[in-house]
Amino acid sequence: MATAKLLYRRLDALFGSLKTKRPQSKLIEGFVEDALANLKDDLRLRAGLVYAERRDNFALVKSLGEPGTPVAETLDAALAPLAELAKHRVYIFSSPEAAGSPQQLGFLPKGAAAGLIVGQRPLRYAILFLLADGWQLEELDFALNTIRASLDARLVDARVRGSFREATEIQQSLLVEEPPAFSGFELAARSLPAEEVGGDFYDFHDLGEGTLGIAIGDASGHGLPAALLVRDVVTGLRMGIEKELKVAHVFEKLNRVIHRSRLSSRFVSVFYAELERDGNLVYVNAGHQPPILFFRERTPGKVCDIELSNGGTVIGPLPEASFRRGFARLHPGEVLLLLTDGILERRDKNGEFFGDDRVRAVVREQQAQSAETILTKLFDAALAWGDGRSWEDDATIVVVKRTAAN
Repeated sequence: MATAKLLYRRLDALFGSLKTKRPQSKLIEGFVEDALANLKDDLRLRAGLVYAERRDNFALVKSLGEPGTPVAETLDAALAPLAELAKHRVYIFSSPEAAGSPQQLGFLPKGAAAGLIVGQRPLRYAILFLLADGWQLEELDFALNTIRASLDARLVDARVRGSFREATEIQQSLLVEEPPAFSGFELAARSLPAEEVGGDFYDFHDLGEGTLGIAIGDASGHGLPAALLVRDVVTGLRMGIEKELKVAHVFEKLNRVIHRSRLSSRFVSVFYAELERDGNLVYVNAGHQPPILFFRERTPGKVCDIELSNGGTVIGPLPEASFRRGFARLHPGEVLLLLTDGILERRDKNGEFFGDDRVRAVVREQQAQSAETILTKLFDAALAWGDGRSWEDDATIVVVKRTAAN
């Protein structure tokens, strides 16, 4: 018989060969098949059965080896053997004659059996092994508990990867690939998540009649919760703005919706503006890093830029919040910069932030260039400031430059 150490090595080799990107059911079925082939003699296994949880029972999805006689196609989840598995996660039915055993209940052939259950409701799998003569309790118990723990860990890992894939798809579906054409203006936008999925977003709304809606935001956190929060905010803005065209009112209504959701412990900062072809801009800033409007004049002693900060608090934490509009105007040659704090809070090796002054210096130096060039130079400067390291936080920039009078 195999020693515990040898069993562990063989089990480790089996798990090392698992293709965890397969669907859960195929992963489980494939593992049981490999386990039966490689551990049959060591653990005295003669057959393996995989049952997948359905609404009110477990259905047979795979039968391997030599059961000897037909086995049950479905198992009632309320039956004693399934209840024991659900309670202990691993159970050895060593007495086929015992009342309530799977053998006495008629859904397994005569002889000893053992089982384990993996996964979480409503996607659990019951794995039953039929045992040949000569099996050893300690070795079998060790092996089944190792299998259960490892399979559960891999199923959790698969769910996490699935959540990230889902979050990535949500985020990619929200971000427009290219800013729309808007006569008399150049637009450039880019968003880089610090992790696989971030909480930053930008958006553009064609409102018709020579008006373009522009949004940028930063949801707290990362991953699927942040992606879902961003989805709700972007969808709410698109629907509300198109319907009502009253920016402050839309933000108040959106805040109430987000606050009442299960994500109310999170928040999102949003800046939204409506830009007209003549350069007039109406905006609401809901707790976001203030965008900067760079004037064309650079006369010493005069103001070269202003921050667009009128609005209100971030969206989500408070049940009621009020917002006010702000107004600005872009003249030919002027640049509006929208960004998230991932740019400003980029650190160098000494922990110093890239900061507001450096952002302004880069834009002023490049103001005569195209919107795309300004955006690229700003990203390059912030990346270099951090010595090319990965981004510590999501980084998003939108550049709007007025090129001609209309």
